[in-house]
Amino acid sequence: MTEFWLISAPGEKTCQQTWDKLMTATTRTNNLSTNNKFNIPDLKVGTLDVLVGLSDELAKLDAFVESVVKKVAQYMADVLEDSRDKVQENLLANGVDLVTYVTRFQWDMAKYPIKQSLKNISEIISKQVSQIDNDLKARASAYNNLKGNLQNLERKNAGSLLTRSLADIVKKEDFNKLYRLAAHLRDSCRNGGATIYKDSGLFTVTLFRKAIDDFRLKARENKFTVRDFQYNEEEMKADKEEMTRLSTDKKKQFGPLVRWLKVNFSEAFIAWIHIKALRPNKKNMKKLREVLYDLYKHLDSSAAAIIDQSAMDIPGLNLSQQEYYPYVYYKIDCNLLDFK
Repeated sequence: MTEFWLISAPGEKTCQQTWDKLMTATTRTNNLSTNNKFNIPDLKVGTLDVLVGLSDELAKLDAFVESVVKKVAQYMADVLEDSRDKVQENLLANGVDLVTYVTRFQWDMAKYPIKQSLKNISEIISKQVSQIDNDLKARASAYNNLKGNLQNLERKNAGSLLTRSLADIVKKEDFNKLYRLAAHLRDSCRNGGATIYKDSGLFTVTLFRKAIDDFRLKARENKFTVRDFQYNEEEMKADKEEMTRLSTDKKKQFGPLVRWLKVNFSEAFIAWIHIKALRPNKKNMKKLREVLYDLYKHLDSSAAAIIDQSAMDIPGLNLSQQEYYPYVYYKIDCNLLDFK
């Protein structure tokens, strides 16, 4: 279970009666859903004008915070590389899994004081998540550059003899004054001065300078690839030292980066669910939607037009071309990863 529908229904004489009515319609009779109470404290709503003005801002903030939550989760998967099966266990909110956090939600009074107005709380969340987003970009850029440089060096020392570095294959003693090296597939190798390496053969060839161009031509005609190679001990040593340094730096950054991602995923996810609070089994979805509509259709008869997919405009509420129901509804999807 990764998808939740957050709805706000009108009260009967008591909140418990509203809850019982909802449970009877959706769970006890039809077993269409598992329901949990979502506790929201008394917030300083302000005037209707302020609330209407804030509606669009909260919708945009909701989408932005959700995008940051998903970016942090996806980058966690990217960083863990071969340990992707462990990603989900690292994506926690306040130390618990996401389903538990959502189903047992409690407003965080310390982070988001309810004495503040809705606008102030939304600005606190916006500033907090924007900082996480900016930090993620900076940290990801630094780590990706390091990782990319290391991979480039590793590629230089891997692959076939047609492209890879020969520094760790050819030794100083293999050279006299002038050599040319040729790489060829194993099945083309001839008897003689050849070194077999995986799927290629490596040959040392001694030539007069005036014969070099002719040799290249004849080699190409016979499907040999001629590579120039200059033995430079200092350069090879520098490459090895650079690879060691990059590998060490990557290991040093890995632990702190994963810890940062865990902490800030939690912060961003918590902020996202609080934004949902500020905004006043797939085969069963259609039936559940119908049951909820029948239960609350008396609240707004115009919702029937939306069920038929026709557009609707409510000034200031930005509901045109969106899902609209006779009760307040927001979706929370805890499936945050997109593994390709």
